[in-house]
Amino acid sequence: MPVLYRSTRAQTPQTFTASQAILQGLSPDGGLFVPEKLPQITLDLKELASLSYQELAFRLLQPFFSDFSESELRDCLNKAYGKNFTSPEITPVILKDGLFYLELFHGPTIAFKDLALQLLPHLLTTAAKKNGSSLQTLILTATSGDTGKAAMAGFADVPETQIIVFYPQDGVSAIQARQMQTQTGANTHVVAITGNFDDAQTKVKEIFDDQSFATKLHTAGFQTSSANSINIGRLFPQMVYYFYAYGQLLKQGQLKAGQKIDFSVPTGNFGDILAGWYAKKLGLPLGRLICASNENNVLTDFFQTGIYDRRREFHVTTSPSMDILVSSNLERLLFYALDKDGAKVAQLMHELKQNGYYTLPKEALAKLQAEFLADFATEDQTAAEIKRVFTKTGYPLDPHTAVASAVAFRHTHTTPLVVVATASPYKFPEAVLEALGHEHASGLKAVKQLHEVIKWPYPQTIQTLFEAPVKEALNCAPEEMPQMIFEILAQVK
Repeated sequence: MPVLYRSTRAQTPQTFTASQAILQGLSPDGGLFVPEKLPQITLDLKELASLSYQELAFRLLQPFFSDFSESELRDCLNKAYGKNFTSPEITPVILKDGLFYLELFHGPTIAFKDLALQLLPHLLTTAAKKNGSSLQTLILTATSGDTGKAAMAGFADVPETQIIVFYPQDGVSAIQARQMQTQTGANTHVVAITGNFDDAQTKVKEIFDDQSFATKLHTAGFQTSSANSINIGRLFPQMVYYFYAYGQLLKQGQLKAGQKIDFSVPTGNFGDILAGWYAKKLGLPLGRLICASNENNVLTDFFQTGIYDRRREFHVTTSPSMDILVSSNLERLLFYALDKDGAKVAQLMHELKQNGYYTLPKEALAKLQAEFLADFATEDQTAAEIKRVFTKTGYPLDPHTAVASAVAFRHTHTTPLVVVATASPYKFPEAVLEALGHEHASGLKAVKQLHEVIKWPYPQTIQTLFEAPVKEALNCAPEEMPQMIFEILAQVK
């Protein structure tokens, strides 16, 4: 049976095919697309040790993207995962001081977003053809640092697409900003906003919900889609590396088939850890999902109390991709915790928007607490973890990975525990150098200093930054984002 999708907020579900959901990104009612029913995956756990990343991805994703033919999906996967990744394993797992680290930073932008965003452009262009669209696709994306570069790298010069990325001008690292500002591709555009990530994300969602904007955009020859993890074409490919990590540990003799495994995931917008939850529902023997936050610990409080409250001080931290107070993908988890009651989800999302908080019913909270453990690391604890691990093992952590590692180290027990390592330390050289006790410069000078300390070769994307020309800076306030979009499109038409 084909898997169809519905909105998390729908009371009388309208269904969409996978390609329609990928093309739209967000449901017309403002909700997020979820499968009507999760597919059954036939996969012998012992097989995981021998499957390539590409083959495993095909077996897991074919049931979710059921209106894609086998040849279409395999073609997308083969284009997404190849020599653009520097490790033959794509996402290798290594053991350091009793914890396993799942390295998701071997792609072209050295961050975990590459695992989905190298695939999404191929899924989206295929989806557009399948649905007979004559419009160009405009990708609108808010980023807290990594999504922007990974999305632009994935969509660069893809025919019939334009991509506009909005990022908080004071809320990303110097290297993240330079990566975005040096991205090649005539169809890639980046705009700094005078606000934080939540301001950018909220405005992008409002633009998707604005029917008059959509009509004006259609007249100009465009339809919108998203590269954020609200898009199922971005979310479900992230399940693959949870299964693949399990297979690697089987291959290394660290696990026996059927043995449970825990994951500690640095969490901001909740997409990465939600993919792990879906992997568990498909049969992966996953014990605890540890939701690791930085000082913007809205999720920690939520899982412990059932109250989601964004009315709090916003902290700019050394782990900027987690500097988020409104975690969009949590809405999907609420949908399941509330027994697929779209009306109740819509009510809670309305309360969050209007009042700044909502309270989850106790029965629903109990379901979540049975599967998630939530904790956070302060800035001092994050820096201390970077220093502890490097001093003991010589292994450098970026600040996001360090958050998850610190929380994992605090909660470790006899079950094998995998820390999801989401970015290369070269993306955040100042924070790593400071944690290690070194005086440092900023930007590319800090990169050189870090290279002297950790002795890791420069990734290609970092090497490129030393010579790449910087694009003209575009800036606007959040309320000016719609106007900025049309100004950009007027120049590319």
